[in-house]
Amino acid sequence: MTSDGNGLLAFAKPEGVLSHPNESRDQARSVLQARYSLEGEFYEWVGETGGQPLRIYLLNRLDSGTSGVILAASSEALAREMRAQFKRQCIQKIYYALVFGAPVPPVQVWRDRLAVRKKAGKVRTETAGNIPAEAKIRAIRIQPGNPPLSLIRLEPRTGRSHQLRVQCAERHLPIVGDATYGDFRLNREFAKASGNKRLFLHSSETHFDYTWAGRSWRFAAHAELPKAFTDALGGRSPRAPMK
Repeated sequence: MTSDGNGLLAFAKPEGVLSHPNESRDQARSVLQARYSLEGEFYEWVGETGGQPLRIYLLNRLDSGTSGVILAASSEALAREMRAQFKRQCIQKIYYALVFGAPVPPVQVWRDRLAVRKKAGKVRTETAGNIPAEAKIRAIRIQPGNPPLSLIRLEPRTGRSHQLRVQCAERHLPIVGDATYGDFRLNREFAKASGNKRLFLHSSETHFDYTWAGRSWRFAAHAELPKAFTDALGGRSPRAPMK
């Protein structure tokens, strides 16, 4: 876990774990084993010495299948201020994804207009809408095959629900293991060959400048790329330069 003196926190969420429980029965599968207030967007528990309950306010969420950096604040005032600053899109995030196919050219800027809908309690995003979405992508490593596997670095400049998953799928670069927007046949074949069914999307880095108590501060957090990504690339370092 990363923290600063103002009460900002960051921790690495494993794949398959919920950012927060939606129901009490979800608590065992959530990133913190504590009561969660959906209305207040905070975890709450009583400390070892009793007294007032302790709280951690979530500042962002990741899909259960996505691993990586989760941000939080230790006070309601800081959480409220940070959420306001985030709405101004002053936060920088870096994701890595393993996709079927190879982006051509290897560096691109993706711009789409999305529609985000909720149906039966589930979020679904499409590329036929009026919500602007933008991301810069770069191919890090391409492993030959039919189809090839590519590790790509994504820098979203907007933060829309399922944005990266939908933008990848729209360009025929479905994320490996994406059971909603991906290629189901290729997912089955990959899972059978590798024994891994996870969604290969990882929130690797988050950094931003923010203002608090009349001063400017810098916050940065990093979550190591899971071993599953390296294994899928044949054990080769994903940070090695492309040939």
